[in-house]
Amino acid sequence: MLTAALVILRVLVVAVLLRIAWSDLKLQKIANRDVLLLAAGGLGILCVSALQRDEWMSLLGPVATSFVLFVVLLVFWLIGTLGAGDVKLMAAVPLVTGNDHLLPFALFLLVFVLATVFLIRNPLLLPEKMVEKYIAVLDRKGIVPFGVPISMALLCTIVLQAVR
Repeated sequence: MLTAALVILRVLVVAVLLRIAWSDLKLQKIANRDVLLLAAGGLGILCVSALQRDEWMSLLGPVATSFVLFVVLLVFWLIGTLGAGDVKLMAAVPLVTGNDHLLPFALFLLVFVLATVFLIRNPLLLPEKMVEKYIAVLDRKGIVPFGVPISMALLCTIVLQAVR
């Protein structure tokens, strides 16, 4: 029964992550509703896992990490180097991965950020229609959709968790 709940929650989290990535890519916005759904799904996964192991104190670590991450990244939002949606999304990450999988998430994030930087510097490698849209948005807003690499790294981490 609990395993089925974990599968359902992970499917929900994956669906929300895909929605976040698409929204950030197309609109350069990450909705509060989506981040709250992601955080709730992540907390659900943590609660079901804690119930399976009967270790309720294991919830404190990810919640504390999430809070600290939010406060630290809020400073970057205040100085204008990170978007508010990206701050909220990153704060939800420990709730989805738990503290045990933050290192794999960080490594996946590094790979996807490097790929994003590579594509930003070489936009002609993208399909022609994407290049036109991408250049227009980047010129107009000067925004890089950082929610996409965060979402992709989190998706990879979820897959890693599921196969373990």
